[in-house]
Amino acid sequence: MSKGMFHKMLDGNLPMPNAAQTLGAKILEIDCKKGKVKVEFEAKEAFTNPVGNIQGGFLSAMLDDTMGPALAVTLEDNEFAPTLELKINFIAPAVIGKLYGWGRVVSKGASVCFLEGELFQEGTLIARSTATALIRNFSSSAKKQDH
Repeated sequence: MSKGMFHKMLDGNLPMPNAAQTLGAKILEIDCKKGKVKVEFEAKEAFTNPVGNIQGGFLSAMLDDTMGPALAVTLEDNEFAPTLELKINFIAPAVIGKLYGWGRVVSKGASVCFLEGELFQEGTLIARSTATALIRNFSSSAKKQDH
């Protein structure tokens, strides 16, 4: 198993990103070979819209923080994969409380990856998403920024 940045976060050797901490993200299940994860989130009152439901931007962030780790567990030590495109379908409203996200890698090429995610609350599908991510190398990315 690779010991890339994401695995170092899981092992407690690196802190989880601030965004994931804000969302109350906890990785519950990982399948590194298949590129699948299950993540728990804690929707807080601060995430609500004027009618008391969880605002869609927070749900989008939860889905991004579900699909991203599904891909991250498959990456090498020197790789990262920013999201290039994210599409969300909102199915039902979410309320304050726990939500569960399932993310998976649909296809992983040499650089382009396709991902899917679903977000549930109390057994109800809240939203589903697809994303495209681009695998980058830390060293090559740094060289491009130097120019």
